[in-house]
Amino acid sequence: MKFGKIDYINLLPFHVFIKRYPTPAHFKKFIELKKSYPAKLNQEFLHRRIDAGFISSIAGRSKPCPNVGIVARKRVLSVIAIPSKEGSDYQSATSNALLKVLSLQGQVLIGDRALHYFLAHPHECIDMGELWVKRHHLPFVFAKFCYNRHGAFYTKIARRFIQQKIFIPRYILAQYEKKSAIKAEAILAYLRHISYKIDTKAQKGMKKFYRKLDEKRIKAPQRF
Repeated sequence: MKFGKIDYINLLPFHVFIKRYPTPAHFKKFIELKKSYPAKLNQEFLHRRIDAGFISSIAGRSKPCPNVGIVARKRVLSVIAIPSKEGSDYQSATSNALLKVLSLQGQVLIGDRALHYFLAHPHECIDMGELWVKRHHLPFVFAKFCYNRHGAFYTKIARRFIQQKIFIPRYILAQYEKKSAIKAEAILAYLRHISYKIDTKAQKGMKKFYRKLDEKRIKAPQRF
């Protein structure tokens, strides 16, 4: 069983959870070997080189998903547009599309780099998750926990994850603080903005996003 890992702070609670979850040793070893950014993992998933993972919502539109993902209900902080610059983020799929859906101009930045930039320059960027919520009064789903194979196994993992309150040990926070150059307190404050359950309102938000994609003829990532 092969799970792909997005190596961003927004999934830190899941990484802590899966370390403790009773899975075979080879499963945990593969997670550490197969970790990358969302756009790369989309390709790994579409080519079926991984069985499951948190896939960009634009890529996981028609894929099986146990209603678990990465959800912004107000602000998100780690998906931004910088109006003074231009360009897509090569690590992104959903957020590049969201820029177009929101009819914004600017440079897209996602993940830990975006969070670092936002914390340093909060007045120089637009929080795209927050703007979506303001316009549509619905959450925005940035990623979905999807699977190609072993559906019962991964569905059980996903549901257990959202049922538990995750405590992040100080030593792991220290590791992420060193890697990201973001203070541990800021990491914990940021994680309070992230939700992982795709509830009824989040499903409505996701369906609205998909309709907007169709209206603007924005296609999902294809295999290459």
